[in-house]
Amino acid sequence: MSQTHEFQAEVKQVLDIVIHSLYTDREIFIRELVSNAADAMEKMRLTQLTENDVFDASAALEVSITTDEAARTLTIADHGIGMTRAELVENLGTIAHSGSKAFAAALKNAGKQNDAQMIGQFGVGFYSAFMVADKVEVHTHSWHNDGEHLVWTSDGASSYTIDEAPDQARGCKIVLHLKEDAADFAKKHRVKQILEKYSNFVSFPVMLDGERVNTVEALWLKSKDGITDEQYTEFYRFAAHAFDDPSYRLHFQAESPIAINALLFTPTQNMEAYGMGQMEPNVGLYCKKVLIDPKPRKLLPEWMRFVRGVIDSEDLPLNISRESMQDSALVRKLGDVVAKRLLKHLDKEAVEDPKKYHEFYTSFSRFFKEGIATDHTNRDAIAKLLRFESSMTEAGEAISLADYVKRMKEGQTSIYYQVATSRSSIETGPYVAAFKEKGLEVLYMFEHIDEYVISSLSKFDDKDLKSVNAPDIDLGDATGDGESLPEAEATTLCDWIKERLASQVETVRTGKRLVGSPALVLTPEGEMNPQMRQMMKALGKDGDMPGSKVIFEINPRHQLVRSLAKLHKTDAETAGLITEQILDNALLSAGLLDEPQRIIERTQKLMEKLAAA
Repeated sequence: MSQTHEFQAEVKQVLDIVIHSLYTDREIFIRELVSNAADAMEKMRLTQLTENDVFDASAALEVSITTDEAARTLTIADHGIGMTRAELVENLGTIAHSGSKAFAAALKNAGKQNDAQMIGQFGVGFYSAFMVADKVEVHTHSWHNDGEHLVWTSDGASSYTIDEAPDQARGCKIVLHLKEDAADFAKKHRVKQILEKYSNFVSFPVMLDGERVNTVEALWLKSKDGITDEQYTEFYRFAAHAFDDPSYRLHFQAESPIAINALLFTPTQNMEAYGMGQMEPNVGLYCKKVLIDPKPRKLLPEWMRFVRGVIDSEDLPLNISRESMQDSALVRKLGDVVAKRLLKHLDKEAVEDPKKYHEFYTSFSRFFKEGIATDHTNRDAIAKLLRFESSMTEAGEAISLADYVKRMKEGQTSIYYQVATSRSSIETGPYVAAFKEKGLEVLYMFEHIDEYVISSLSKFDDKDLKSVNAPDIDLGDATGDGESLPEAEATTLCDWIKERLASQVETVRTGKRLVGSPALVLTPEGEMNPQMRQMMKALGKDGDMPGSKVIFEINPRHQLVRSLAKLHKTDAETAGLITEQILDNALLSAGLLDEPQRIIERTQKLMEKLAAA
């Protein structure tokens, strides 16, 4: 018996929204229909556990998809629980029987708000088929032996019909008669591409024109004990579209505060280091094995964009198209939980195998440093993962901030560091000698970004992070070699240097921290430090930076300074050239010399004087 039913006015309104404005990408309809088929077969699987009298009991639980380019049709069939005549009316005639009137009322009350965000509680994924089809047929037989053989037909415009149709198999067979501009969806390669993107981990076999598409298991839902390293690696390469092996993996399940099944990997190769451009986030977000978003940008912190894998949560409330999450706060909570678990895991791995972690960190350190500067929530946890060389390590050997704190001397309250271009430039410079003499460890940092990172961190384990060239450090008197200038002579020399170099120095004083070097420069409190100035220069923003005067410290025990104290009284011109050279050497060591050419010119003058003497 054929029956024709008119869609209610509010149902037509819902259909119009779904077809024309709800989905941003038409290919989503395949994901929705396959997901519905999988749900129907899961219900059938559970039904078979308790029921013996099942129609077409031997039918395989699989999704069968058939393309027909000539007829311009796409057929998606399952052997799930199927539907009775009443269920066809209830499920397909009233928008998943969740209350089309209630939806229409919500739409009216919301005025001109985004329709897609209001429709979330109404399960209308089936109607995405009308984005691409001008006619849809649903052939069905329910799991009951006495059920009818039926076909539901509609153009999605005004009405639908339900007819008897002999010889239907159990479940549902949906035939989409595609619109002219959607003919691409009748091509096997196009459908396969979509299935591999969205439905690769559906629990049941997905067959496309007789060929199984979903061949990779959803490992994140399996017990870790039953998965081999080879299976993990294969999954990583598939999910990340990668060719290397993963360096670390984290596989965990959690029920509180939110249900999570996650399988995350870190790569071996940092593609950004090869000039391949900035990596994109590549941790897929799933709900019950159905892909929601392959590259969600706000799930994990931006600096974690090198992480690969899958996060699956059945607690996610989705809008009808599954293209956005209704509860962004819940998504943030999900991301926060996973990020914290990953950081804790990496810290554990770093402690258990420092050598392996050092190799990993060498490739990916820039990401962690970016995290320190941008991720306030996880800053302390990220800080545990930083590694630096130090004055007490061999070249190439790095330690953590926690290692440094364990080795601090009694009474030491600060973690000392220096930023420079290389280890040799630090160790041949004037700043660390006094720290070494006092047995104080200094961290060596070789990237301009490190200064910004440390200023963002400021403390670790309640210990201040302090640069060795900070102007307020007092290490007590340094010993060094040679007799010191008398205080009066030192004061006279400092006053003369201050007058001679008035345009470049703010203060001239004798320095306690100097050991083997004649002088050093310090940045006055409140001034931009050398590393930040270099960063601004590299960014082309140094044009607006004001010239910076420095604190000039001289070593009263150094032979060159002692000789200068005498020379400035007898040959002020030569003494002036030597003083300027000492200052420029100190500026060069501090990374503050903007015009190195003047050193060459001055050296030429000094050599001429020496030759003429």
